[in-house]
Amino acid sequence: MRRELRGLYVIIDPHVADGRDLVHITRETIAGGARMIQWRDKTREKGRQLAEVEAIAAVCRDADVPLIINDDVDVALLVRANGVHVGQADWPVATVRWIGPPEWIIGASTNNVAEAKQAEADGADYVSVGNLFGTSSKDDTRPATLDVLTHVKAAVRVPVCAIGGISEANIASVIAARADIVSVISAVVASDDPRAAAERLAKAFG
Repeated sequence: MRRELRGLYVIIDPHVADGRDLVHITRETIAGGARMIQWRDKTREKGRQLAEVEAIAAVCRDADVPLIINDDVDVALLVRANGVHVGQADWPVATVRWIGPPEWIIGASTNNVAEAKQAEADGADYVSVGNLFGTSSKDDTRPATLDVLTHVKAAVRVPVCAIGGISEANIASVIAARADIVSVISAVVASDDPRAAAERLAKAFG
């Protein structure tokens, strides 16, 4: 049985963490109420990431929280992650579905209804919509709006994840626009108290 995909989804990014202990941040984030974790490292070679990702995967397994790997199917296989998230320029969803275990959770970045419907047809378990509010964590994202988020939600059956500059100040508006999942990076990973930050954001889901 597929698990429900809903709630706070925290992306662990070493660049945003600025040298702090990522395993500790992950553990605290989960304790604060994160329902999904994603690993994203766009700068280091995969071999230099592996030990850290394996440790984070162990934390997620112990907590029964899915770990999703951004882009890298091989890393996801090596650490026995729960799935992969791909962008429009990454491996196609259908290819990842064919390569990965049948139970993998596959997410896809989208920016409009057409992309979201295609990702769903190709086998995505959720689609993300962004960049909603602007973000400094990634410089190649396309802007989106809350109206786009609402239209995507109406067009697909899979859960819809909102992403891009989401914080305590705007998370309520994102949930009101019918997001099932809310993905954050800096709002938790850059916080001095990741557990408390995650708790405050998770409470928005009621």
